[in-house]
Amino acid sequence: MEMSIPTLVTFIAYLIGMLVIGTVSYKLTKNLSDYMLGGRRLGPGVTALSAGASDMSGWLLLGLPGAFYAAGMNQIWIAVGLAMGAYLNWQFVARRFRVYTEVAKDSITVSDYFENRFHDSSNLLRVISAMVVLLFFTFYTSAGMVGGATLFEESFGMSYQTALWVGAIVIVSYTFFGGFLAVSWTDFFQGILMFLALVSVPVIVVQSLDGWNETVQAVGSIDPDKLNALHGMTFLGIISLMAWGLGYFGQPHIIIRFMALKRPGDMPKARLIGIVWMTFALLGAIFTGFAGIAYFADQPLENSEAVFINLSQVLFNPWIAGILLAAILSAIMSTIDSQLLVSASALTEDFYKTLLRKDASEKELVWVGRSTVAGVALIAIFIAMDPQAGVLDLVGYGWSGFGAAFGPIIILSLFWRRMTRNGALAGMIVGAGTVIIWRQLEGGLFNIFEILPGFILATIAIIVVTLLENGPGKAVEEEFDSVEGRIKRPTDTRG
Repeated sequence: MEMSIPTLVTFIAYLIGMLVIGTVSYKLTKNLSDYMLGGRRLGPGVTALSAGASDMSGWLLLGLPGAFYAAGMNQIWIAVGLAMGAYLNWQFVARRFRVYTEVAKDSITVSDYFENRFHDSSNLLRVISAMVVLLFFTFYTSAGMVGGATLFEESFGMSYQTALWVGAIVIVSYTFFGGFLAVSWTDFFQGILMFLALVSVPVIVVQSLDGWNETVQAVGSIDPDKLNALHGMTFLGIISLMAWGLGYFGQPHIIIRFMALKRPGDMPKARLIGIVWMTFALLGAIFTGFAGIAYFADQPLENSEAVFINLSQVLFNPWIAGILLAAILSAIMSTIDSQLLVSASALTEDFYKTLLRKDASEKELVWVGRSTVAGVALIAIFIAMDPQAGVLDLVGYGWSGFGAAFGPIIILSLFWRRMTRNGALAGMIVGAGTVIIWRQLEGGLFNIFEILPGFILATIAIIVVTLLENGPGKAVEEEFDSVEGRIKRPTDTRG
């Protein structure tokens, strides 16, 4: 795709804006809590949109439209599953998790929460959960960098290696300096940009095809099966696609947004914003891919995932195309920056401070966090150096890994008073292990998305091990009761 000057200028202006946010956030970052969690002072709008933007990544503007362009409406089940999972996460987990992490010694990472929730003095929960974070996020991050590099390569004619370094430098820069505040505020603006892009593109495409009815008829004349949501689907196939929704309960880069909200009482407002954003974003992605079938009927695209890019280039003037291109990169960047920050927090808080330097100063910890952001990024860049390395396939791997390893623990720890440390440990190991093993098998039941068996087996492990023990201890149960007391004050906006 040829590069135009207006598109390039718009795109560069966007990148500069992201760096400015990083610089401002650097001045507001005073300690580790600021760097890793923004000092728990995010408003509901920033919380909701940053959670949504960090969740969706380039999959929302590239992968999902591409799936509908290639296969049609039978791909709708993954969107249904994601919408249900996101809603249940906001409705039942978000506020309770925000309160509990503050009560449990003001936990600022997921590993922090696991250790403090069960009063684990052995550091086992902290260290093993940090290992899970690093295992899945390093490859998850490299996958996003491959996507960003491919976008630069196709849009501006750069070599793959140059494109990889340009995208990585920008992302690492604002994450390195600004930490959580920079990540959350950039994700907030990126979320707005993604929303506008996903609403405008399908509307313009459908208008260019003379309306929705004509668009549906055109798709039907090309391939009637693409109008059928059940075409080629089995019961297990539908369940497997919908199981993506289970991943929400365990994604560290999403649930830490709940921890950062200034007042738990603001959670209903944040939930409303987040769910409305996600609903329109998913519908926009679906209709973009679906309408693309009709628009490119005479010249089908070789790469289905490029449908959004191609539509933005042919239907909009270069200035608007530059904004839409920035929206695609926004989706990719908004996930990578969050993944880098969570990985850095795992190394800083869960390894460095816990095992090496318990008396480290706040300033030292902030700079260790910044250094580990750079370190993890370099490893991810190294993995992403080969565009044919198949790293993009690991996006689903990372999603299922976190969903199975952390999701059941998060849910049960928030609602089950009797749950024990060993139960959590068993669930974490079984969930992560099941995903890793299931991924290597195929045929029959093994074709089911690995998050489903991982989630189920992890839940069973937690329940069985917990019931074999005498309980978590009086102090843990009393703390649980204190959280329950705060949760039952729905009008309390202070927390």
